[in-house]
Amino acid sequence: MSQQGETPAATDDWWNRLYEEPPPPPERPAGSPPPVDGDSLDEHFATATKAVSDGGSNGVPEAAGPPAVPEQQSVRPRAWWEPEPETEPEPEADSGAVRDTGAPPPDAPGAPVPVPAPLPRREPTERPGPATTGRSRPRTAEWVQPPDPRAAPAGAPEVRPGHIGDGPPTYEPEPTALPSADPESLGDPVADTVADGARYGRWTLRAASVRGDSARFRGEHRKDALLTARFGAGDAALVLVAVASGGRGADDAHLAAADACRRVATAVGRAHAGLAEDIRAGRHGVLGAGLHRLAGRGAGPLRAFGPGADTAGLRCLLLLADPLCRTRVSFGTGPGGLFRLRDGIWTDLDPTAGTDPAASTEPAATAEPFRFHAAESLPGDTLLLAGPGFAAPLRGAPGLAGELARRWHPDGPPGLAAFLADVQLRAKGYADDRTAVTVREDPG
Repeated sequence: MSQQGETPAATDDWWNRLYEEPPPPPERPAGSPPPVDGDSLDEHFATATKAVSDGGSNGVPEAAGPPAVPEQQSVRPRAWWEPEPETEPEPEADSGAVRDTGAPPPDAPGAPVPVPAPLPRREPTERPGPATTGRSRPRTAEWVQPPDPRAAPAGAPEVRPGHIGDGPPTYEPEPTALPSADPESLGDPVADTVADGARYGRWTLRAASVRGDSARFRGEHRKDALLTARFGAGDAALVLVAVASGGRGADDAHLAAADACRRVATAVGRAHAGLAEDIRAGRHGVLGAGLHRLAGRGAGPLRAFGPGADTAGLRCLLLLADPLCRTRVSFGTGPGGLFRLRDGIWTDLDPTAGTDPAASTEPAATAEPFRFHAAESLPGDTLLLAGPGFAAPLRGAPGLAGELARRWHPDGPPGLAAFLADVQLRAKGYADDRTAVTVREDPG
Protein backbone atom coordinates (compact mmCIF):
# COMPACT_ATOMS: atom_id res chain seq x y z
CA MET A 1 0.00 0.00 0.00
CA SER A 2 1.39 3.41 -0.95
CA GLN A 3 1.64 6.28 1.47
CA GLN A 4 -0.79 9.13 1.24
CA GLY A 5 0.29 11.57 -1.50
CA GLU A 6 2.68 9.07 -3.18
CA THR A 7 2.10 8.37 -6.86
CA PRO A 8 1.41 4.65 -7.17
CA ALA A 9 3.01 2.42 -9.83
CA ALA A 10 1.07 1.35 -12.90
CA THR A 11 1.19 -2.28 -11.84
CA ASP A 12 -0.24 -1.50 -8.39
CA ASP A 13 -3.76 -2.67 -9.31
CA TRP A 14 -4.69 -4.32 -6.01
CA TRP A 15 -7.66 -1.99 -5.76
CA ASN A 16 -9.07 -3.28 -9.10
CA ARG A 17 -8.43 -6.85 -8.12
CA LEU A 18 -10.23 -6.32 -4.78
CA TYR A 19 -13.24 -5.07 -6.59
CA GLU A 20 -13.76 -7.04 -9.86
CA GLU A 21 -15.78 -4.38 -11.54
CA PRO A 22 -14.23 -0.97 -10.95
CA PRO A 23 -16.71 1.87 -10.73
CA PRO A 24 -17.05 4.11 -13.73
CA PRO A 25 -14.69 7.03 -13.79
CA PRO A 26 -16.17 10.26 -12.47
CA GLU A 27 -17.05 13.01 -14.81
CA ARG A 28 -14.19 15.39 -15.34
CA PRO A 29 -14.63 19.11 -15.79
CA ALA A 30 -13.91 20.61 -19.18
CA GLY A 31 -10.26 21.33 -19.79
CA SER A 32 -8.95 18.79 -17.26
CA PRO A 33 -6.15 16.45 -18.43
CA PRO A 34 -7.18 13.08 -19.66
CA PRO A 35 -6.88 10.15 -17.28
CA VAL A 36 -3.82 8.00 -17.45
CA ASP A 37 -3.26 4.38 -16.70
CA GLY A 38 -3.28 3.57 -13.05
CA ASP A 39 -5.42 6.59 -12.05
CA SER A 40 -6.51 6.19 -8.42
CA LEU A 41 -7.80 8.05 -5.38
CA ASP A 42 -4.26 8.85 -4.28
CA GLU A 43 -3.53 10.42 -7.64
CA HIS A 44 -6.64 12.54 -7.34
CA PHE A 45 -5.49 13.69 -3.91
CA ALA A 46 -2.03 14.58 -5.24
CA THR A 47 -3.58 16.54 -8.13
CA ALA A 48 -5.87 18.52 -5.80
CA THR A 49 -3.01 19.29 -3.43
CA LYS A 50 -0.83 20.57 -6.26
CA ALA A 51 -3.63 22.75 -7.59
CA VAL A 52 -4.22 24.37 -4.23
CA SER A 53 -0.51 24.98 -3.60
CA ASP A 54 -0.05 26.55 -7.04
CA GLY A 55 -2.92 28.94 -6.39
CA GLY A 56 -4.97 27.59 -9.31
CA SER A 57 -2.30 28.27 -11.98
CA ASN A 58 -3.02 25.04 -13.90
CA GLY A 59 -5.46 26.81 -16.18
CA VAL A 60 -8.37 26.44 -13.77
CA PRO A 61 -9.64 29.90 -12.79
CA GLU A 62 -10.73 30.44 -9.22
CA ALA A 63 -14.42 30.86 -8.79
CA ALA A 64 -15.28 34.40 -7.92
CA GLY A 65 -17.53 34.71 -4.93
CA PRO A 66 -18.77 37.37 -2.57
CA PRO A 67 -16.13 38.85 -0.28
CA ALA A 68 -15.81 37.22 3.11
CA VAL A 69 -17.46 39.23 5.81
CA PRO A 70 -15.82 38.83 9.19
CA GLU A 71 -18.01 37.66 11.99
CA GLN A 72 -19.37 40.60 13.94
CA GLN A 73 -18.73 40.56 17.67
CA SER A 74 -20.78 42.41 20.21
CA VAL A 75 -18.87 45.34 21.61
CA ARG A 76 -19.48 46.08 25.32
CA PRO A 77 -18.69 49.61 26.53
CA ARG A 78 -15.83 49.74 29.00
CA ALA A 79 -16.83 50.36 32.63
CA TRP A 80 -15.28 53.25 34.60
CA TRP A 81 -13.41 50.92 36.90
CA GLU A 82 -11.86 48.82 34.11
CA PRO A 83 -8.33 49.76 32.94
CA GLU A 84 -7.47 50.76 29.43
CA PRO A 85 -6.98 47.75 27.11
CA GLU A 86 -3.38 46.81 26.55
CA THR A 87 -2.27 46.87 22.91
CA GLU A 88 -0.02 44.10 21.67
CA PRO A 89 3.37 45.27 20.47
CA GLU A 90 3.89 45.27 16.72
CA PRO A 91 6.18 42.53 15.38
CA GLU A 92 9.63 43.57 14.32
CA ALA A 93 10.20 43.95 10.58
CA ASP A 94 12.17 41.13 8.96
CA SER A 95 14.55 42.55 6.31
CA GLY A 96 12.13 45.34 5.50
CA ALA A 97 9.40 42.96 4.29
CA VAL A 98 5.87 43.14 5.65
CA ARG A 99 4.66 39.85 7.03
CA ASP A 100 1.29 38.85 5.74
CA THR A 101 -0.83 37.42 8.56
CA GLY A 102 -3.88 36.89 6.40
CA ALA A 103 -6.03 39.22 8.60
CA PRO A 104 -7.30 42.66 7.50
CA PRO A 105 -5.57 45.68 9.00
CA PRO A 106 -7.13 47.11 12.18
CA ASP A 107 -8.21 50.32 10.42
CA ALA A 108 -9.83 48.51 7.49
CA PRO A 109 -13.60 48.74 7.18
CA GLY A 110 -15.36 45.86 8.84
CA ALA A 111 -12.32 44.84 10.94
CA PRO A 112 -13.27 43.43 14.35
CA VAL A 113 -12.76 45.69 17.36
CA PRO A 114 -10.70 44.00 20.12
CA VAL A 115 -12.58 43.64 23.37
CA PRO A 116 -10.51 43.55 26.60
CA ALA A 117 -10.95 40.54 28.81
CA PRO A 118 -13.11 41.34 31.86
CA LEU A 119 -11.28 41.69 35.19
CA PRO A 120 -11.98 39.12 37.88
CA ARG A 121 -14.71 40.33 40.18
CA ARG A 122 -14.07 40.62 43.91
CA GLU A 123 -16.23 38.88 46.40
CA PRO A 124 -18.69 41.17 48.22
CA THR A 125 -17.10 40.38 51.59
CA GLU A 126 -13.55 41.13 50.44
CA ARG A 127 -12.08 44.47 51.40
CA PRO A 128 -8.76 45.68 50.02
CA GLY A 129 -5.88 46.15 52.39
CA PRO A 130 -2.11 46.05 52.60
CA ALA A 131 -0.44 42.81 51.72
CA THR A 132 0.73 40.74 54.66
CA THR A 133 3.16 37.90 54.96
CA GLY A 134 2.62 34.64 56.77
CA ARG A 135 -0.74 33.67 58.12
CA SER A 136 -3.37 36.37 58.09
CA ARG A 137 -7.03 36.20 58.89
CA PRO A 138 -9.37 37.19 56.02
CA ARG A 139 -10.52 40.78 56.01
CA THR A 140 -14.24 41.28 55.61
CA ALA A 141 -16.47 44.24 55.16
CA GLU A 142 -17.87 43.72 58.66
CA TRP A 143 -15.92 45.67 61.32
CA VAL A 144 -14.70 43.57 64.21
CA GLN A 145 -13.84 45.33 67.46
CA PRO A 146 -10.23 44.45 68.40
CA PRO A 147 -9.77 42.84 71.82
CA ASP A 148 -8.73 45.01 74.72
CA PRO A 149 -5.07 44.20 75.52
CA ARG A 150 -5.73 45.01 79.18
CA ALA A 151 -8.51 42.44 79.49
CA ALA A 152 -7.58 38.97 80.73
CA PRO A 153 -8.08 36.23 78.12
CA ALA A 154 -10.73 33.59 78.61
CA GLY A 155 -9.62 30.89 80.99
CA ALA A 156 -6.79 32.97 82.45
CA PRO A 157 -6.21 32.78 86.21
CA GLU A 158 -7.72 35.45 88.38
CA VAL A 159 -5.55 38.53 88.83
CA ARG A 160 -5.03 39.14 92.55
CA PRO A 161 -4.07 42.53 93.96
CA GLY A 162 -0.72 42.90 95.69
CA HIS A 163 -2.03 45.17 98.43
CA ILE A 164 -5.24 46.24 100.12
CA GLY A 165 -6.45 49.67 101.13
CA ASP A 166 -6.72 53.00 99.39
CA GLY A 167 -3.12 53.09 98.17
CA PRO A 168 0.04 51.01 98.00
CA PRO A 169 2.41 50.88 100.97
CA THR A 170 5.38 53.20 101.17
CA TYR A 171 8.08 50.62 100.41
CA GLU A 172 8.59 48.66 97.23
CA PRO A 173 7.03 45.18 97.09
CA GLU A 174 10.29 43.43 96.07
CA PRO A 175 13.63 43.03 97.89
CA THR A 176 15.95 46.02 97.57
CA ALA A 177 19.09 45.64 99.71
CA LEU A 178 20.81 42.49 100.95
CA PRO A 179 21.83 42.16 104.61
CA SER A 180 25.48 42.59 105.43
CA ALA A 181 27.52 39.40 105.82
CA ASP A 182 30.42 38.52 108.11
CA PRO A 183 33.18 36.64 106.26
CA GLU A 184 33.88 34.65 109.44
CA SER A 185 30.22 33.62 109.94
CA LEU A 186 28.71 33.11 106.52
CA GLY A 187 26.15 30.64 107.89
CA ASP A 188 24.41 33.29 109.98
CA PRO A 189 22.48 35.21 107.27
CA VAL A 190 18.99 33.92 106.48
CA ALA A 191 17.11 33.94 103.19
CA ASP A 192 14.67 36.68 102.29
CA THR A 193 11.80 34.18 101.82
CA VAL A 194 11.20 30.58 102.87
CA ALA A 195 8.22 28.32 102.15
CA ASP A 196 7.30 24.75 103.02
CA GLY A 197 4.33 22.41 102.80
CA ALA A 198 3.14 18.87 103.48
CA ARG A 199 0.08 16.64 103.48
CA TYR A 200 -0.77 13.91 105.99
CA GLY A 201 -4.01 12.13 106.71
CA ARG A 202 -6.85 14.60 106.29
CA TRP A 203 -4.96 17.89 106.47
CA THR A 204 -2.67 19.98 104.26
CA LEU A 205 0.10 22.18 105.62
CA ARG A 206 1.28 25.46 104.11
CA ALA A 207 3.99 27.62 105.71
CA ALA A 208 5.84 30.75 104.55
CA SER A 209 7.98 33.51 106.03
CA VAL A 210 8.81 36.73 104.13
CA ARG A 211 11.14 39.56 105.09
CA GLY A 212 9.27 42.77 105.81
CA ASP A 213 9.27 45.79 103.52
CA SER A 214 11.17 47.89 106.04
CA ALA A 215 13.94 45.28 106.47
CA ARG A 216 14.19 44.87 102.69
CA PHE A 217 14.66 48.59 102.24
CA ARG A 218 17.26 48.94 105.02
CA GLY A 219 19.16 45.76 104.20
CA GLU A 220 18.35 44.05 107.51
CA HIS A 221 17.91 40.37 108.26
CA ARG A 222 14.53 38.68 108.43
CA LYS A 223 13.92 38.39 112.20
CA ASP A 224 11.20 35.74 111.93
CA ALA A 225 12.33 32.12 111.99
CA LEU A 226 10.28 29.20 110.63
CA LEU A 227 10.94 25.51 111.33
CA THR A 228 8.98 22.43 110.22
CA ALA A 229 9.91 18.94 111.43
CA ARG A 230 8.42 15.43 111.48
CA PHE A 231 9.18 12.94 114.24
CA GLY A 232 8.22 9.29 113.87
CA ALA A 233 6.72 7.47 110.89
CA GLY A 234 3.35 6.33 109.61
CA ASP A 235 0.18 7.25 111.47
CA ALA A 236 2.20 7.69 114.68
CA ALA A 237 4.24 10.55 113.21
CA LEU A 238 4.11 13.91 114.95
CA VAL A 239 4.62 17.15 112.94
CA LEU A 240 5.94 20.29 114.64
CA VAL A 241 5.77 23.79 113.15
CA ALA A 242 7.60 26.50 115.12
CA VAL A 243 7.49 30.26 114.47
CA ALA A 244 9.83 32.52 116.43
CA SER A 245 10.13 36.31 116.24
CA GLY A 246 13.26 38.17 117.31
CA GLY A 247 13.19 41.46 119.14
CA ARG A 248 12.88 44.59 117.06
CA GLY A 249 16.05 46.68 116.84
CA ALA A 250 18.46 43.89 117.83
CA ASP A 251 21.23 43.04 115.39
CA ASP A 252 21.31 39.35 116.28
CA ALA A 253 17.53 38.91 116.60
CA HIS A 254 17.44 36.48 113.67
CA LEU A 255 20.01 34.26 115.40
CA ALA A 256 18.02 34.18 118.64
CA ALA A 257 14.79 33.33 116.78
CA ALA A 258 16.42 30.44 114.94
CA ASP A 259 17.95 29.19 118.19
CA ALA A 260 14.55 29.25 119.89
CA CYS A 261 13.01 27.11 117.13
CA ARG A 262 15.82 24.57 117.36
CA ARG A 263 15.52 24.33 121.15
CA VAL A 264 11.80 23.61 121.17
CA ALA A 265 12.15 21.18 118.23
CA THR A 266 14.81 19.23 120.09
CA ALA A 267 12.60 18.92 123.19
CA VAL A 268 9.52 17.89 121.21
CA GLY A 269 11.50 15.36 119.19
CA ARG A 270 12.79 13.62 122.28
CA ALA A 271 9.28 13.27 123.74
CA HIS A 272 7.27 12.90 120.52
CA ALA A 273 5.93 9.42 121.35
CA GLY A 274 4.40 10.52 124.69
CA LEU A 275 3.10 13.76 123.20
CA ALA A 276 1.41 11.89 120.36
CA GLU A 277 -0.26 9.52 122.80
CA ASP A 278 -1.53 12.39 124.99
CA ILE A 279 -2.95 14.18 121.94
CA ARG A 280 -4.68 11.02 120.68
CA ALA A 281 -6.14 10.32 124.17
CA GLY A 282 -7.28 13.91 124.68
CA ARG A 283 -5.30 14.52 127.87
CA HIS A 284 -5.23 18.28 127.50
CA GLY A 285 -4.26 19.06 131.10
CA VAL A 286 -1.13 16.96 130.93
CA LEU A 287 -0.29 18.41 127.53
CA GLY A 288 -0.65 21.98 128.74
CA ALA A 289 1.71 21.48 131.67
CA GLY A 290 4.39 19.76 129.65
CA LEU A 291 4.26 22.14 126.72
CA HIS A 292 4.41 25.13 129.05
CA ARG A 293 7.80 23.97 130.30
CA LEU A 294 9.00 23.30 126.75
CA ALA A 295 7.98 26.77 125.61
CA GLY A 296 9.72 28.37 128.59
CA ARG A 297 12.99 26.66 127.75
CA GLY A 298 12.77 27.38 124.05
CA ALA A 299 11.89 31.07 124.47
CA GLY A 300 14.73 31.68 126.93
CA PRO A 301 17.08 33.29 124.34
CA LEU A 302 14.31 35.65 123.25
CA ARG A 303 13.98 37.29 126.68
CA ALA A 304 17.45 38.83 126.53
CA PHE A 305 16.49 41.58 124.10
CA GLY A 306 15.52 44.13 126.73
CA PRO A 307 13.67 46.97 124.94
CA GLY A 308 12.70 44.68 122.04
CA ALA A 309 11.35 41.86 124.17
CA ASP A 310 7.76 42.93 123.50
CA THR A 311 8.08 41.81 119.87
CA ALA A 312 9.86 38.52 120.64
CA GLY A 313 7.83 35.33 120.87
CA LEU A 314 7.56 31.63 120.09
CA ARG A 315 4.40 30.00 118.71
CA CYS A 316 4.09 26.30 117.74
CA LEU A 317 1.67 23.77 116.26
CA LEU A 318 1.53 20.01 116.92
CA LEU A 319 -0.22 17.85 114.30
CA LEU A 320 -0.74 14.09 114.21
CA ALA A 321 -0.47 12.24 110.91
CA ASP A 322 -3.16 9.79 112.05
CA PRO A 323 -6.23 10.43 109.83
CA LEU A 324 -8.54 9.31 112.68
CA CYS A 325 -7.30 12.08 115.00
CA ARG A 326 -8.57 15.61 114.28
CA THR A 327 -7.15 17.25 117.42
CA ARG A 328 -4.89 20.21 116.64
CA VAL A 329 -2.66 21.64 119.40
CA SER A 330 -1.17 25.14 119.56
CA PHE A 331 1.09 26.51 122.29
CA GLY A 332 3.63 29.27 122.85
CA THR A 333 4.35 32.66 124.32
CA GLY A 334 4.67 36.18 123.04
CA PRO A 335 2.89 38.10 120.28
CA GLY A 336 1.33 36.55 117.25
CA GLY A 337 -2.03 34.97 116.75
CA LEU A 338 -4.08 31.81 116.23
CA PHE A 339 -7.14 32.09 113.99
CA ARG A 340 -9.71 29.74 112.51
CA LEU A 341 -11.58 30.20 109.25
CA ARG A 342 -14.89 28.32 109.20
CA ASP A 343 -17.67 28.92 106.68
CA GLY A 344 -16.00 32.16 105.56
CA ILE A 345 -15.86 33.64 109.08
CA TRP A 346 -12.67 34.29 111.04
CA THR A 347 -12.40 33.54 114.77
CA ASP A 348 -9.54 34.69 117.02
CA LEU A 349 -8.59 31.65 119.13
CA ASP A 350 -5.93 33.26 121.28
CA PRO A 351 -7.04 32.77 124.91
CA THR A 352 -7.04 35.71 127.26
CA ALA A 353 -4.74 35.92 130.25
CA GLY A 354 -5.78 33.71 133.13
CA THR A 355 -7.25 30.90 131.01
CA ASP A 356 -4.01 28.96 130.87
CA PRO A 357 -4.82 25.43 132.15
CA ALA A 358 -1.23 24.97 133.34
CA ALA A 359 -0.58 28.42 134.79
CA SER A 360 -0.60 27.16 138.38
CA THR A 361 1.83 24.36 137.62
CA GLU A 362 4.62 26.60 136.32
CA PRO A 363 6.76 27.89 139.19
CA ALA A 364 8.57 30.55 137.17
CA ALA A 365 6.13 32.71 135.27
CA THR A 366 7.34 34.46 132.17
CA ALA A 367 6.66 38.05 131.13
CA GLU A 368 4.30 36.91 128.39
CA PRO A 369 1.35 34.64 129.22
CA PHE A 370 1.49 31.07 128.00
CA ARG A 371 -1.06 30.32 125.28
CA PHE A 372 -2.43 26.84 124.81
CA HIS A 373 -5.22 25.65 122.56
CA ALA A 374 -6.33 22.08 121.79
CA ALA A 375 -9.53 21.36 119.90
CA GLU A 376 -10.92 19.15 117.19
CA SER A 377 -11.21 20.62 113.72
CA LEU A 378 -14.22 20.18 111.49
CA PRO A 379 -14.08 19.28 107.78
CA GLY A 380 -13.27 22.37 105.72
CA ASP A 381 -11.72 24.36 108.59
CA THR A 382 -8.54 26.35 108.12
CA LEU A 383 -6.32 26.92 111.16
CA LEU A 384 -3.93 29.88 110.86
CA LEU A 385 -0.88 30.42 113.08
CA ALA A 386 0.55 33.89 112.43
CA GLY A 387 3.66 35.73 113.53
CA PRO A 388 3.28 39.22 114.97
CA GLY A 389 3.93 40.90 111.62
CA PHE A 390 1.05 38.99 109.98
CA ALA A 391 -1.37 38.87 112.95
CA ALA A 392 -1.32 42.67 113.42
CA PRO A 393 -2.70 43.58 109.94
CA LEU A 394 -5.10 40.64 110.08
CA ARG A 395 -6.66 42.23 113.18
CA GLY A 396 -6.20 45.89 112.27
CA ALA A 397 -6.10 46.35 108.49
CA PRO A 398 -9.61 46.57 107.00
CA GLY A 399 -10.14 44.18 104.14
CA LEU A 400 -7.22 41.79 104.73
CA ALA A 401 -9.23 39.17 106.62
CA GLY A 402 -12.01 39.30 104.02
CA GLU A 403 -9.57 39.00 101.10
CA LEU A 404 -7.87 35.98 102.65
CA ALA A 405 -11.23 34.36 103.37
CA ARG A 406 -12.16 34.81 99.71
CA ARG A 407 -8.89 33.32 98.50
CA TRP A 408 -8.85 30.38 100.89
CA HIS A 409 -12.21 29.08 99.71
CA PRO A 410 -13.47 25.66 100.83
CA ASP A 411 -12.86 24.03 97.45
CA GLY A 412 -9.30 23.14 98.39
CA PRO A 413 -6.06 24.47 99.84
CA PRO A 414 -3.99 26.89 97.78
CA GLY A 415 -0.80 25.72 96.13
CA LEU A 416 2.51 26.60 97.68
CA ALA A 417 3.18 29.42 95.20
CA ALA A 418 -0.33 30.83 95.61
CA PHE A 419 -0.03 30.66 99.39
CA LEU A 420 3.27 32.52 99.25
CA ALA A 421 1.59 35.24 97.20
CA ASP A 422 -1.21 35.43 99.79
CA VAL A 423 1.28 35.91 102.61
CA GLN A 424 2.86 38.79 100.67
CA LEU A 425 -0.46 40.64 100.46
CA ARG A 426 0.51 43.99 101.92
CA ALA A 427 -1.33 46.69 103.84
CA LYS A 428 -0.26 50.29 104.31
CA GLY A 429 1.29 50.93 107.71
CA TYR A 430 2.44 47.31 108.26
CA ALA A 431 6.04 46.70 107.16
CA ASP A 432 7.29 43.95 109.53
CA ASP A 433 8.18 40.38 108.64
CA ARG A 434 5.19 38.28 107.59
CA THR A 435 5.05 34.64 108.69
CA ALA A 436 1.96 32.44 108.40
CA VAL A 437 1.16 28.71 108.79
CA THR A 438 -2.16 27.19 107.74
CA VAL A 439 -3.62 23.74 108.31
CA ARG A 440 -6.43 23.02 105.87
CA GLU A 441 -8.82 20.18 106.77
CA ASP A 442 -10.27 18.05 103.98
CA PRO A 443 -13.95 18.75 103.29
CA GLY A 444 -15.00 15.09 103.69
